[in-house]
Amino acid sequence: MSHMEYKTYLPHKDLRSFVKCYWSLKVPKSNQPQKQKIVPDGCIELAFLFGDGIKRYTNQSDFVIQPKAMVIGQITKPFEIEPMGFVDSFAVRFYPYGFSMIHSVPMEQLVNTETDISILFGKEIAQKLSLDLTNANYTKDRIKIMESFLFARLTNKTNQKRVVKKTWETLQKEKGSQSVLSIWNHDPKKIREMERKFLKHIGISPKQLGKMIRMQTAIELMLCEEEKSLTQIAYESDYYDQSHFIKDFQKFTGESPKQFLQNENFQLSKLFYQKN
Repeated sequence: MSHMEYKTYLPHKDLRSFVKCYWSLKVPKSNQPQKQKIVPDGCIELAFLFGDGIKRYTNQSDFVIQPKAMVIGQITKPFEIEPMGFVDSFAVRFYPYGFSMIHSVPMEQLVNTETDISILFGKEIAQKLSLDLTNANYTKDRIKIMESFLFARLTNKTNQKRVVKKTWETLQKEKGSQSVLSIWNHDPKKIREMERKFLKHIGISPKQLGKMIRMQTAIELMLCEEEKSLTQIAYESDYYDQSHFIKDFQKFTGESPKQFLQNENFQLSKLFYQKN
């Protein structure tokens, strides 16, 4: 997937508490399409495909065709995609709890899958939104359409969501290394309640999200500060030592850190992991 044109855009200031960014991706058609491995980043995406379609592999040979308009829930393991021709995509990247601000579906139902937006918002709304975005000539017009859609669905933050947000912010601040036990003073009742809320509003447990944030910190360091050794990166990302970091990295991406940096199949994931 060479010649990728990937761009990110800041959302309206009143949406920045739950929308991380918008992004667009254009890739010309290739006679030899290349699979791309996508690794988890803790975010939920609302994505629109205006090009020739994309396959997502469920194993080495079987695949599903991704919906043209979809919500990609939390992913807990890497997956492979392959373009079926020209790629022209536009998406909203939500913070982990962000999509629950505009939809009440339990986020655990969306984990490791793509859901057609007509299932979530109804056929009429989904068709109108998809059509408006398809007919827009420029990304700035698509952003305008999307922001009207988001503002129309923005619900008031409930106390539950504020609690989830507080825990997420603490995990983010601590680079994912702080245990949810210590955030809630080792109170078993509070911890169980928090885990239920995380599954509903984010889709995964605080512990899983913490691991993702810590790995995200490490991958960003690897991509931005290439001169640093794996030992330095492990230390700065709060891993116990280099071997723990490498073991977690292999679980997270399916490859070693060295293979990840050298493998062209991670080209798109590396772009996604660049700091916005």
